[in-house]
Amino acid sequence: MLEHTTKRFIEDHGLIQEGDRIMVAVSGGPDSLALLHFLDSSKEELGIELAAAHLDHMFRGDESFQELLFVQDFCTQRDIPFYGERVDVTKEFEAENGSMQDKARQVRYQFLQDVMKEGSATKLALGHHGDDQVETILMKLTRGASGTSRAGIPLKRSFADGEIIRPFLSVTKMEIEKYCDRHSLHPRRDPSNQKEDYTRNRFRKRILPFLKQENPQVHLQFQRFSEELAEDEAYLEELTKEKLNKVWNNTGDYSSLHIDGFLAMAQPLQRRGINLILNYLYKLRPSSLSSIHIYDVLGILKGKTPNASLDLPRGLKVTRAYHTCYFHFGELSVTEVPYCHELQANNRLDIQGGYQFLLQSSPSVVDRTGDVIYLDPGAVSLPLYVRTRRSKDRMKVKGMEGSKKLKTLFIDHKHPAHLRKEWPIVVDADNHILWVPGLKKSVYDLGEEQENSLVLQFTSNHLLGGS
Repeated sequence: MLEHTTKRFIEDHGLIQEGDRIMVAVSGGPDSLALLHFLDSSKEELGIELAAAHLDHMFRGDESFQELLFVQDFCTQRDIPFYGERVDVTKEFEAENGSMQDKARQVRYQFLQDVMKEGSATKLALGHHGDDQVETILMKLTRGASGTSRAGIPLKRSFADGEIIRPFLSVTKMEIEKYCDRHSLHPRRDPSNQKEDYTRNRFRKRILPFLKQENPQVHLQFQRFSEELAEDEAYLEELTKEKLNKVWNNTGDYSSLHIDGFLAMAQPLQRRGINLILNYLYKLRPSSLSSIHIYDVLGILKGKTPNASLDLPRGLKVTRAYHTCYFHFGELSVTEVPYCHELQANNRLDIQGGYQFLLQSSPSVVDRTGDVIYLDPGAVSLPLYVRTRRSKDRMKVKGMEGSKKLKTLFIDHKHPAHLRKEWPIVVDADNHILWVPGLKKSVYDLGEEQENSLVLQFTSNHLLGGS
């Protein structure tokens, strides 16, 4: 029986607690109407308060309006608080770009969020059932989904100031239909659910019956798969975040990934790492993005070509420049305004591009994080400055005879071209180049701390290997 199965599912997964105020999203169809009736019939036992919400998208004119009136009447007869609204989604869609389905979903969830707040609801209950779960997982796998999206419909997730819950994921469509018959609910039916123009309907009518012949309880196997995969992904995602934070930086204009450090991660974490980066950058993940794109990005990272690029959906570009990979919208560029800043002792200097310097005398230095150079204050002319590169700059590189052009130095170290114009150069008051942080130190470097030596520390959002 649906009642017994659903109550056990709710208890096993902690979907409902005593004192919850639950808003049920009700279309008027069998699934949501049965859910509303079930929760209303069980509210004393569960210790909950209940309300219902219905949004008319006005896609089907008077027919959809009658569905709103039907749900409203159903709630009135049972003394269930009702929140209803009509929104002309077609008109709103015409004023914007995008997908009609995306717009309808956006309007619907905004309405549900608003009524949850208005009704002080702690939970939003949706009528998705076990057959929906089977269809969703199969569709996701067929389209090439990755990460947690392969797990299908989550049984609960955060929403507004509460949670979305789906108490019917352990029961089938047939069980819901029988429940409606037993309780004479007479739900409304959307004729579009029978059209094979929609992908889900094709899976429902062609694939699901075959699976049910093989195993009538197949929905429970898929639900178990969904829960186990979601738990596994959550654990692996935490591991991935921990590793990814050491090799990925987001500057605001673009994100950079240190390729060597990234490829040192375990391969399962690499796939999830790219997925996390894409989820972060897109904010709203495009439906056209699939696991194929993740493998395309990995192909650039693992390839032998030092410079490569890839276009992803909605204008996101991936650009490899030697040992660094950049994720960016639009052209990859940086501010080219020259600068020159004086370094003052014991004051941190933050400059454009996400670079930081700290100059200290050695007895006061406690934390030597980042890249460090040790200087003899008697061998350089104070004060020291940090500036951008100039066309004829040369440096006497430590361990080499003579001097070397900075342009050649950048090229030899495969430093990304778009960063060269803004990369900080440390000079003294006589314009002797002391250091190119992250790349090379000059003959002025003492190599180690000495009495009364100056210690200059450098940190950056850009991950580079240097000496």
